[in-house]
Amino acid sequence: MDYKTFARRIPVLAATCAGLLCSPLAHAQEQSAAPATLTITGDLPSPATLKADDLAKMPRQTVSVTDSDGSKIEYEGVLLRDILKQAGAPLGKDLRGKALASYVLAKAKDGYVVAFTLGELDAAFGNESIVIADKRDGKPLFGYQGPLRLVCPNDKAGARSVRMLETLEFVKIQK
Repeated sequence: MDYKTFARRIPVLAATCAGLLCSPLAHAQEQSAAPATLTITGDLPSPATLKADDLAKMPRQTVSVTDSDGSKIEYEGVLLRDILKQAGAPLGKDLRGKALASYVLAKAKDGYVVAFTLGELDAAFGNESIVIADKRDGKPLFGYQGPLRLVCPNDKAGARSVRMLETLEFVKIQK
């Protein structure tokens, strides 16, 4: 390629490179700017869509997890069981018999899905303090973390701590 051809292509190359470099940043900003919305669906009497304001009005819980570098991270949000109870999931005295064969699928924006049984969530059974977090160390979740993240502080591996959480689906195995 001669010099004149190369010189004519520099603006195109520069724009292409800038687009490639800025695209992940713009995507991360777009994700962090997205409003927090959680949809609760499935075999429930009161399916719902909760917005950030709804979550802010619910009782808050803080949990700590250890990061890969050994530092402690504090997540703040609403207990998963409180959200499910509000939607009518059989918890507490109602968690007996067939209801114990129910589970919850937590689904992320990127298609990641994990499952929880009601028994591990209920205070009288497993009593896991699994939190739908909207804050990390006192600040809103950033970029690829949020706007909502499901945090499982007692899991030995972090695989069920779902980032970019969008949907909870309640499923009854035995109806």
